[in-house]
Amino acid sequence: MRLEDFDYELPSERIAQRTLAERDAARMMLLDRSAGAFEDRVFRDLPEILTPGDLVVVNNTKVFPARLLGRREGTRAQKIGKGNPAAHEYLTAEVELFLTRQESEDVWQALVRPGKKLRTGEILVFGRGELKAEIIGRGDYGLRRVRLEARERSIKEAVDRLGHTPLPPYIRRSDEPADRTDYQTVYARELGAVAAPTAGLHFTPRVLEALGARGVETCEITLHVGLGTFQPVRARQIEEHRMESERYAISEAASAAINRALDEGRRIVAVGTTTVRTLEHVAAQRAGRIVPGGGETSLFIVPGFQFLATRALLTNFHLPKSTLLMLVSAFAGREFILEAYRHAVEERYRFYSYGDCMLIL
Repeated sequence: MRLEDFDYELPSERIAQRTLAERDAARMMLLDRSAGAFEDRVFRDLPEILTPGDLVVVNNTKVFPARLLGRREGTRAQKIGKGNPAAHEYLTAEVELFLTRQESEDVWQALVRPGKKLRTGEILVFGRGELKAEIIGRGDYGLRRVRLEARERSIKEAVDRLGHTPLPPYIRRSDEPADRTDYQTVYARELGAVAAPTAGLHFTPRVLEALGARGVETCEITLHVGLGTFQPVRARQIEEHRMESERYAISEAASAAINRALDEGRRIVAVGTTTVRTLEHVAAQRAGRIVPGGGETSLFIVPGFQFLATRALLTNFHLPKSTLLMLVSAFAGREFILEAYRHAVEERYRFYSYGDCMLIL
């Protein structure tokens, strides 16, 4: 299929810049695949829409503050006004280091800016020198390999203290202290993502409690969201695109719960495209079964894909021409999804990470 087949028009004012005061007050479009119909609801309706016995599977990855702002070694730090926490008081915005994937305790893959000016061997300094990064290699699409060194504390503690929340570029503002909580699901536990599994941002403790009272089961798996989820499709024919791999883990308890639901014919409701990719990757490798363990997946789901585990999908609205929109189109049908997106634009739904959602049954 052509990349242009997954395009749509979106006014920029429809892109949500902040979360709602109450997460579960988000709007939710309910899509019925069998009837080819949709209706406008709110996320709080989820427990009454789902059926007792359904299994809701969420991604419990936790975002870390992967975006570091600093300077080249040898230049002088300057005070730049308000920072995220107080630790950001003395920074220049001369360079940006966006950590994307950990290779070892101190070696990471990262995006750097300005990429063309930063060469192998250069040292970048963050904060008041408590964290440094040496560029030790180059990769594709602007990626670098860097070696981190912390002066007074562990690398993890230094990154957590100095790093900024890695908000997507379509959120046209600097990160704020509230984003450290807002850009995190209420069930985030396993640190390692550079972006939030945003369909899960709508959940609140009261919605989870209502699901349990309804007789809806929940379980957690992990996929650490990386560049692979958001890498732009550069090929004109989408089948030529290759996804970057991302790490996943499934516990024994989660695999048992999912297999039990499959055996009993109960509906598995995947929260987010990352959950879908994890489930379908493992199911394809194991003849439809979900086994415990970890690994990596580069599964690229496009129309024509045969889903083995996922029976319903909760997802946010995605960028034009993105792999995420292609996955949702594979699940519900391209024309149906684009029709729903046109309705969402007309009805002033909020789009993307901090926006509203759809439930596809």
